[in-house]
Amino acid sequence: MNGVDLSVVIPVYNEAENLEALCREFTGTLGAWDRSFEVILVDDGSTDGSFEILRRLQRADPRLRVIQFRRNFGQTAAFAAGFAYARGRLIATADGDLQNDPRDVPAMVARLEAGEFDIVCGWRKDRKDTFINRRLPSILANRLISWATGVKLNDYGCSLKVFRAEVVKPLKLYGEMHRFLPALASEMGVRIAEHVVNHRARQFGRTKYGISRTVRVVLDLVTVKFLLSYSTRPLQMFGLLGVLMGGAGGLILTYLAYVKFFAQQGIGDRPLLMFGILLVFTGVQLLTIGLLAELQARTYHESQGKPIYVVRQVIEDADPAGMT
Repeated sequence: MNGVDLSVVIPVYNEAENLEALCREFTGTLGAWDRSFEVILVDDGSTDGSFEILRRLQRADPRLRVIQFRRNFGQTAAFAAGFAYARGRLIATADGDLQNDPRDVPAMVARLEAGEFDIVCGWRKDRKDTFINRRLPSILANRLISWATGVKLNDYGCSLKVFRAEVVKPLKLYGEMHRFLPALASEMGVRIAEHVVNHRARQFGRTKYGISRTVRVVLDLVTVKFLLSYSTRPLQMFGLLGVLMGGAGGLILTYLAYVKFFAQQGIGDRPLLMFGILLVFTGVQLLTIGLLAELQARTYHESQGKPIYVVRQVIEDADPAGMT
């Protein structure tokens, strides 16, 4: 099987009680669909026997593919591995806790293709989670991420998404950045839609999420904001701050020089003198950091062959030799 229509990537971490039903639901739903597919299950260092169950299930169904990590690397790493091994023209993602409904996937694929979208994101409009630990942090995070990235979605935390492979495969993921996939892909000018999906209550096992992850999400959001806004022009961010601080320090020192030489007043014991010097030196340092960041950005893009633009399509004469 050199290629399939759809690859479904599902990270798994200590979900032994859910795996048989999970695989049965996905293969049953997609098997009734007139398209070829594969389900990639990434065992993220489980310690509850999940891998042994996955291995047994894969032997019985070749449409399943299993990737085992040597240790727990996190959900973002699991998604990245699944994307790297996926052979589908389209790639869907889902959680391994049975809360995502596989029956939503065909409808999301149809929405993607009918509207010529590049990403269709699930929206758990009627969530079955506790308000304090899950729903409240999610509401706050969605509003913050939408405001910071400019990509407005109602449910960034929903793992049920469908992507065109050429959109998601080039993305480099670190930390908790799997939740920012639509925002990261927006740098390529993708078209994104939301689709209301069914959300089911967890039946077995314990949730791996909670309000404690909010801090990590906020820190990764700072990284995403920088990558989206200044990754190709860091000097504009550091340089602007440097010019403002250095300019303010210069004005302060100019004022103090006037006081010293024209008003004949002492300035050596004034805190304002040290503050002005601090601003000037900080401004110079920020400008230097901006120049170094420019060099690093150029090295990053040129060493990886990473383009600074993305072409959606090219329309031209099929026979350029016949042009006059």
